[in-house]
Amino acid sequence: MGQITVSKYINAPPERVFEVFADLPNAAGRVSAITRIEMLTDGPVGVGTRWRETRFMFKREATETIEITAFDPPRSYTTLANSCGCRYECSFHFEPHGEGTNVVSKFTWTAQSLLAKLMSPLGKLMASACIKAFDKDLSELKAHCEQLQPA
Repeated sequence: MGQITVSKYINAPPERVFEVFADLPNAAGRVSAITRIEMLTDGPVGVGTRWRETRFMFKREATETIEITAFDPPRSYTTLANSCGCRYECSFHFEPHGEGTNVVSKFTWTAQSLLAKLMSPLGKLMASACIKAFDKDLSELKAHCEQLQPA
C-alpha cells in the first residue's frame, strides 16, 4: 500500500470550493491533465455517481472508471477506482480556514493482483510524480475557485 497527501489553501468558502471540485462533468475544462469526462450515471453528483475519466499521465493517456463512495457536502467526498490490479482511493476534505478553505487530498493505492504486488516497490518511485500531478490539479482548481469569487 502507498499513500500521498497534498494540501492547498484556497481563498474561497468551503461551499464554493466543494461545488467546483465536485462538478465532475466540467472537470476537463478546469484541470489540464483531464482530456475527457464521460458521465456513466445520471442525476446530481453523490454516492454512487460513476464516470470515465481520461487524463494524460506519465506521458500517455489513461482512462479509468471512478465512483463516489462517500459524499458529505461541503466537508468531503471519496472516490474509488480499480485498475491494473490495484485499488485506488482518493479523498478530498474541505476545512474552513479564516475566509477560505484548506483542501486536503489523500490518495491511497493497494495492490490486489500478484503482478501489482510484485510491482509495488515501483510505487514509491512514482509517488513523487503523483504528488506533483495532484498539486498541479489542486492549483488549477484553486485558480478557478478564486477567479469566480465576487470582487
